[in-house]
Amino acid sequence: MDRFEAIRLFTRIVELGSFSRAAEQLGITRAGATQAIQQLEARLGVRLLARTTRQVTPTLDGSDYYQRCSAILADLDEAEAAFSQAGRSPRGRLRVDLPGSLCRLVLMPALPDFCRRYPEIRIEFSISDRQIDPLREGVDCVLRIGALDEDLPLVARRLAVLPLVTCASRTYLERHGRPQGLAELQGHHAVDNLSATTGKAFAFEFMCADQVERLNLPASVAVNDGGGYVAACCAGLGLIQVPLFHVAHQLASGELEEILPAHRPPAMPLHLLYPPNRQATARLRAFIDWAGALFARAPERLAG
Repeated sequence: MDRFEAIRLFTRIVELGSFSRAAEQLGITRAGATQAIQQLEARLGVRLLARTTRQVTPTLDGSDYYQRCSAILADLDEAEAAFSQAGRSPRGRLRVDLPGSLCRLVLMPALPDFCRRYPEIRIEFSISDRQIDPLREGVDCVLRIGALDEDLPLVARRLAVLPLVTCASRTYLERHGRPQGLAELQGHHAVDNLSATTGKAFAFEFMCADQVERLNLPASVAVNDGGGYVAACCAGLGLIQVPLFHVAHQLASGELEEILPAHRPPAMPLHLLYPPNRQATARLRAFIDWAGALFARAPERLAG
């Protein structure tokens, strides 16, 4: 294995925290990866990685070496891409992590356009609502709704600001009444929406004269999945608060009704995020530009 291949292997091991996963991604054996890192450490005269039975982490020297190597590899990848992609359509695998509702209701209906424009890109979606580290998860970028985790150093591009609504099923409202103000929420029930990160239920939020008022309503059902959250509401189990695009169809059909429209929850940002220490590949740049244009020109997909 030559020097650049060994450096690339080393950076992938640091990013994934695993010899086996890095070796698999680069198409080499676990034993070959171990030997290459041993040779790299012997050439440098320092220990780069600390190994335990559960994980692999860089030493202090390894962390410094990783930062320098990442910058070098990013420059090399950018230089190669500038020439190899000249006059050609972007190609290769693109891995995107995003919430299921956003994938199903917004991205998938528009995706044929992306595939027609970039037929040589294979796009792979992974579905999750939790904050992830793209480097460790092996994805190129993530789409996230809501506040960002400031401890996760990523490049963030805001794609849209999503309006939220409070709604309930028609059958629920016929049984419990339609509240006309926040005071009339007494006696109503919610479906609890559990955070994928903390496992705790989100409080309801309402805008009142430029102030956010938070309420916790009693709930007999709790869900940590967006689709299940809306399904529970449609079944008449309580009130929910969701991005408007998620329930636009149900609102249009009358299955769900928005309540307290004068006190909508604060809108939530939608961001596309990717690691800062990698140059965006041509296929990632193509997706970023396409997604930005999609959300800029299609507010009806987001605002009902």
